[in-house]
Amino acid sequence: MALFLYGVAANTGKGFFTHEDRRNFFLRGYSGHDGSNYVDCWVIGYNEKGAFWLADRNGTEKTKSELQALVKASDDLARTAWDNNNVDGESADDKIARIGAKPGFVTIP
Repeated sequence: MALFLYGVAANTGKGFFTHEDRRNFFLRGYSGHDGSNYVDCWVIGYNEKGAFWLADRNGTEKTKSELQALVKASDDLARTAWDNNNVDGESADDKIARIGAKPGFVTIP
């Protein structure tokens, strides 16, 4: 039996999800990229209320592999931006102190 639904739905801000939603089903958001734009990716508890939540937000259901690919694309962009953010004469330690550690890879559940 599946534990999660996977989907994309644009986060509209305050009220997009509520405390009650969080009590009714698992919900975790991730940043994704579809090749042209960033997208809001969601891992949702596999139950009736979670499915209704995604449908009510005009979300599109994805497979786990499809959603992981969107999240990986966003990770790749963040890592490339980090790699390209250089200052002449700066050491690796100085770069980390200035902008933080290189972003890692996210694996969705």
